[in-house]
Amino acid sequence: MQLVATRRPEPGDYAPGFAGYIGQIGDEEDILKVLAEQLDLVLARLKPVSEERSNYRYAEGKWSIKEVVNHLSDTERIFAYRALRIARADTTPLPGFDENAYAPEMRADERTLADLSAEWVDVRRSTLSLFRHLPAGTWERLGTASGHPCSVRALAYATAGHARHHLKVLAERYAV
Repeated sequence: MQLVATRRPEPGDYAPGFAGYIGQIGDEEDILKVLAEQLDLVLARLKPVSEERSNYRYAEGKWSIKEVVNHLSDTERIFAYRALRIARADTTPLPGFDENAYAPEMRADERTLADLSAEWVDVRRSTLSLFRHLPAGTWERLGTASGHPCSVRALAYATAGHARHHLKVLAERYAV
């Protein structure tokens, strides 16, 4: 079963902070296709990056390339978890998270970029499996995340848009 949310989420379907991520996805794009294509795209962008270069930070206090990749995995796990809970009609409000508190705990500098990239691929494949197998009615289901209404569809778009956002940052600030 491969049922897709055919229209973009409405502003009332997500927190204002998601607007930038959701805006990364075009009106006519198939969200499952975007999520799937990002697998190859992200790997193609990261493959030429040397291990030495993967520790690069474009400014003091900014994340390294490895930390950006680990952040993609962490955030995608949280978005997918939220989507699962909401899709399964769990009405428990879901808390926010502090991405900056996660960064020092990820210890990305102790891992290779190849290992972090492979982990992200595993996470994305799991995310794709979740979204590909959702019954049609669950895409519209609303829950609460970070104190705001949030639909399953919005979480799919935010997941793809978040990755697209960070790919742009990697290109613009890291030359990756």
